[in-house]
Amino acid sequence: MKYSSEAEIKKALDIESWRNLSKDKMIRFAAMMPDMDREVALKIVEQFPAFKDFAMETVGVMERAQESALQNNKESQAQVHQAFQEIREILKGELAQEDLPWEQRKQILELILETGNKEFAKDTENKDFLKQIMKGVGVVAVSALALGIVFVGGKIMMEQSGDALEA
Repeated sequence: MKYSSEAEIKKALDIESWRNLSKDKMIRFAAMMPDMDREVALKIVEQFPAFKDFAMETVGVMERAQESALQNNKESQAQVHQAFQEIREILKGELAQEDLPWEQRKQILELILETGNKEFAKDTENKDFLKQIMKGVGVVAVSALALGIVFVGGKIMMEQSGDALEA
């Protein structure tokens, strides 16, 4: 659908005024831009008093979410490593018994090896989690930057069109 008026766009966004444009609807608005008449889109963008603030706030929210996730992850990882260390300490204590039969000694050694393997697997899982967080932050940052470029680029194009008409 090609939007050719502000009224059509407001109706599609289910808002009465541009002041009612929430963050979610701002993103939806940006996604609709390719389907808007260029002049109408630029007129609307000029009415947003704080698009830059919106983009910066969005990035800030993502940064805070990332920091929180990283802190929670760090604490969780420390607890996991501590638990594995405690298990190994208990197993080493059992292994230190002089009268322990070979079969039990072998079983304890296998359990120590198993805890090491599980801890390694948990560490690998954690690194994958951290990669996903960084990937998500990158997507949001690029999206915010792209929105900024779309709006600023559109405004420049509008100004250049005006200059060309005057010449």
